[in-house]
Amino acid sequence: MELYMDPKASPRDRAADLLGRMTLREKTGQLTQRLYGFACYERQGEEIVLSEEFRRETERYGGLGALYGLYRADPWSGKDFSTGLDGVLAPRARNQVQRYVLEHSRLGIPVLMTSECPHGHQGLDGYLLPVNLAVGASWAPKLLEEAAAVCGRQLRELGVDLALASALDILRDPRWGRSEECFGEDPLLASAFATAVVRGIRSQGVDVCVKHFCAQGETTGGVNASAARIGERELREIHLPAAKAAAAAGAAAFMAAYNEIDGVYCHANPWLLRDLLRGELGFEGLVVSDGVAIDQLDAVTGDRLASGALALEAGVDLGLWDTAFGRLEEAAARGLTSEARIDEAAGRVLELKFRRGLFEEPFVPESSCWQGYTPESHPQAKRLAEEGMTLLKNAGNLLPLDGTKPLRILLTGPGADDLYGQLGDYTPPVRPEAGVTFRQGLERWLERAGSPAELTFRTGCRRFAPSPELLAQAERAAREADVIVAVLGGSSSRFNGGTFQDNGALADQETASMDCGENVDAALLRLPGDQLELLRRLRGAGKPVATFLIQGRPYEMEEIDACSDALFCCFYPGLTGGEAAAKLLFGDLAPAGRLPVSLPDRAGQLPVYYNYKDSYQGMRYYDAPRPRYPFGWGLTYTRFAYALASAPEEGDLSLTFTVRNAGERIACAVPQLYLHRSQGAATSRVRALCAFSKTELAPGQEKALRLDIPRESLTQWDARGRTILPPGKIQWFLRDGGEDLLQGEFFVKGAE
Repeated sequence: MELYMDPKASPRDRAADLLGRMTLREKTGQLTQRLYGFACYERQGEEIVLSEEFRRETERYGGLGALYGLYRADPWSGKDFSTGLDGVLAPRARNQVQRYVLEHSRLGIPVLMTSECPHGHQGLDGYLLPVNLAVGASWAPKLLEEAAAVCGRQLRELGVDLALASALDILRDPRWGRSEECFGEDPLLASAFATAVVRGIRSQGVDVCVKHFCAQGETTGGVNASAARIGERELREIHLPAAKAAAAAGAAAFMAAYNEIDGVYCHANPWLLRDLLRGELGFEGLVVSDGVAIDQLDAVTGDRLASGALALEAGVDLGLWDTAFGRLEEAAARGLTSEARIDEAAGRVLELKFRRGLFEEPFVPESSCWQGYTPESHPQAKRLAEEGMTLLKNAGNLLPLDGTKPLRILLTGPGADDLYGQLGDYTPPVRPEAGVTFRQGLERWLERAGSPAELTFRTGCRRFAPSPELLAQAERAAREADVIVAVLGGSSSRFNGGTFQDNGALADQETASMDCGENVDAALLRLPGDQLELLRRLRGAGKPVATFLIQGRPYEMEEIDACSDALFCCFYPGLTGGEAAAKLLFGDLAPAGRLPVSLPDRAGQLPVYYNYKDSYQGMRYYDAPRPRYPFGWGLTYTRFAYALASAPEEGDLSLTFTVRNAGERIACAVPQLYLHRSQGAATSRVRALCAFSKTELAPGQEKALRLDIPRESLTQWDARGRTILPPGKIQWFLRDGGEDLLQGEFFVKGAE
């Protein structure tokens, strides 16, 4: 038996043996992921017909390295419930693809299946989560790990080998359309969630490709794929921790980012991909390109063959939709790269295939895979929606509303009855019965409770277009109401039109009804359309207004705040957002969210992230000195009493304290420990999160908690490019809900 066919041999040895038997063209084929998986088949009733494009590609290279997006369904792919792969057809189609590849591979090499899982699986009946920014607001990484495990189980049943998961981007400029894909503005918070998503999916036997590496959230002016204008210190302190955490959690692949850092594209940066990722972080898996990104290196090389060679030499192993990697055989013949480097990359692809057991078990059972993956059967997504909604303001304790009283409630706003508006970008078609809009959530709650309250619904305005008649209708209804609930915000939904680029990003904003999503960047952060005017008119009615904001990025808060008595930030809460909102509105649940990103008064303040460098005490705008709502802010329907037990010191880097629910409702405390270095080798950040916890307390209940300070949170990157622990004074602050509760200081002796 050939060594590569021996399951008792190590994956690395098997890969090396197989490489020695392959032609250069076959090796090149292992590095290509040129096909759009959703274009590889046509559904004819209950039959699947493989496309000629798929057949030609497989035969061209004598096999296929990886196939992206066989199950993807959305307006870009053109797949829906009539044309795409449902739970019955999906495993059948997967096996059909795999069988064809094996039959046309001289050495019997299976294909690696990759699939999008940015906030749940982007396929028909895929288990969907709130977007990352909404998940970040939950401050509940263990809950995300549980939810990611559900996604992983579904992906495993489909035969997905590599889940493409958004986990690394840090939100430093909310004008960026892809803000919703970030867990927030803080590296520690993002690291905790990156760890959770990798562990959760991996727990079900599916490997994870995390994206994007690196600093894609550090945009120039919020413009997608623009240069990250940062130095190495900012890269290491802000953008690298989540990548380090994902690697430690067992990520099998990293997707390189579109942007450049200091003039060098990430896809062409050997220092980033080899020295840092592989050398320092010890990562041994795949580096995957983003869609068509290698071809875009033509802007540097002016030559398609040179672009492929440049990315390969820099450290990219597997392409995505590009043509350049498909021509690496030609590039090697021209001396632009070498067969040894092709072997290095192909060896990693093959090793992953061996490690996953694809040579022994290339097929999956052809039973229905997606039945039962609902919020009811797997409530983790529902819980994330509930715990992520963040109460920003509650003047006069307007909320919760008393559903036992005969209140006249006006529900209005373009987000009140729009399911797709709750879901975010990278969303598949969903069945109407699968979700709960805000309108449905309130109606169902009132019916179940037998409430005497009367609910009236008026659209109020269109989300983007002028709508004077709808405004007038809502204004009249507002005068007759006792309380007004306004559901406002934008949308990342692709289901209202739009054309798309080769990489799936929006091509023309004019044809779509989106104000967020990939390539939907904004100079201003205002509510679109007539929504501010609607809010002004509602305010003018003289009735209390409770506003729910559904958004993929922060909005300018000055006028929204002024026109709202109570205010919730929901981001995109997912399928059950309306159910969660009703529970919070009427007090079945107490708000548990805390902001993962600072909310500005106006766009001219940006950047407003909390952890800026303390280089000059006068660093502020005189007319807008602070964000409206800072990172970590969040109110609830009770109050907590904190008491210090022991403070951190050089010999014991931990804080112990008690927290007691001093109110009358069950609620979650979210203690957050921040540090500020007063002395050191470089300028310090005003504050930096170093530890946090989340705990539920019944009325009157008290818990003793401990937060440990990681030693690395005390280190600095000095002027010589070394990570050191300088001596000096450290101030600490315990916060919850946006206010300092306990504080003190300690000294560290330092060490190099």
